[in-house]
Amino acid sequence: MNAPEHVTVHAATGRLSLTWNGGHTQWIDNATLREHCPCSTCRRLAHAGHAARVEPHVAIVDMQPMGYGVQIGFSDGHAQGIYPWEYLAAIT
Repeated sequence: MNAPEHVTVHAATGRLSLTWNGGHTQWIDNATLREHCPCSTCRRLAHAGHAARVEPHVAIVDMQPMGYGVQIGFSDGHAQGIYPWEYLAAIT
């Protein structure tokens, strides 16, 4: 999957917007992104039936492009997950 045309962090609303080819814009709440972190630690917790404790007002404090996706750093200090574009497109 190709990278979106635009990726924007909206600090005031606590959401990330991704504008995909063709003009479709997807909005994802920061807390939802954090809950769906694909890093090995968070996946291990999920497989064990546990969920990461996520503050409802968690903020995105850093975002680094990785070619096939983006690494997101959150205000709770978590920054291990790299979110592939296909993975982000599937989050509702």
